[in-house]
Amino acid sequence: MSATLELQAGAARLGLLPDLGGSIAFWRSGTMDFLRPVADPHLIAQHGRAVAGYPLVPFSNRVTGNQFRFEGVDYHLAPNFGGEDCAIHGNGWQHRWRIAMLSDSSATLSLDHAPIGPRAGEWPFSYRAQLRYDLREAGLSIGILIENTDTRSQPVGMGFHPYFPRHAGLRVGFAASSVWTSAPDHLPLLRIPAEGPWSFAHMRDVGEAAIDNCYAGWSGSAFLRWPREGYALTLEGSPELRHLVLFTPPGQPYIGLEPVSNMNDGFNRMAIADSGVRVLAPGQKMEGHIRMTVARC
Repeated sequence: MSATLELQAGAARLGLLPDLGGSIAFWRSGTMDFLRPVADPHLIAQHGRAVAGYPLVPFSNRVTGNQFRFEGVDYHLAPNFGGEDCAIHGNGWQHRWRIAMLSDSSATLSLDHAPIGPRAGEWPFSYRAQLRYDLREAGLSIGILIENTDTRSQPVGMGFHPYFPRHAGLRVGFAASSVWTSAPDHLPLLRIPAEGPWSFAHMRDVGEAAIDNCYAGWSGSAFLRWPREGYALTLEGSPELRHLVLFTPPGQPYIGLEPVSNMNDGFNRMAIADSGVRVLAPGQKMEGHIRMTVARC
């Protein structure tokens, strides 16, 4: 069982699992849990442990067939998601992160990846990542940094995967220009305007709709409201994070609302102008920031 590191800011508490992918164990204030711990058996490296959120580095979502081509070279990734022939969400969530800095309300974690031994199949380039959590009584900020420590350029993406509680009456709202429909294998199929049933421009009840899609042209703000609990949450992403993945599995007590930089399967779709994939030369860095603010309503 991984030890939980606890941060505190007034009545707010944040539990972290540095040994389990730098994940969040819980985030609560008083009787309200703003994130929902979930044990996903498909995420093999989490070993059945419930986590409430975890970083996505050095990419978000799936890579078709566990392979991609970059600068004339074919790369193959080891599967890490049970039941699918796709590597998913990078490999940062699969490893122990080191505690670099720590205070009562803030923690900075770091991870160094080198493609040696089994790790070569996880990601073929060397990188260093930092993850910073800053807890406030009225919110939580998350900063993610990736540095290319390889001798070659590499494509990267990033994001964060929070699980929000799906209490009866949960309402969600956000603006985006388009959405990628999905094939049965959950990979992007067609890009269509985020209109009609795809639109969340006006806050609406999540209900039992089955959505697992990536929105493009996200405005950078999303809103969640739990009217029966009397809480609202504003989710904001920095300009590097202009895709938003909405995941609403039917019958489950949670949803995912994931600010990410790259579209699903972005490494195989880099010809798309706003795929969100960033190519880092040796020594270059990429940063992304997420802020969640809570209020009574």
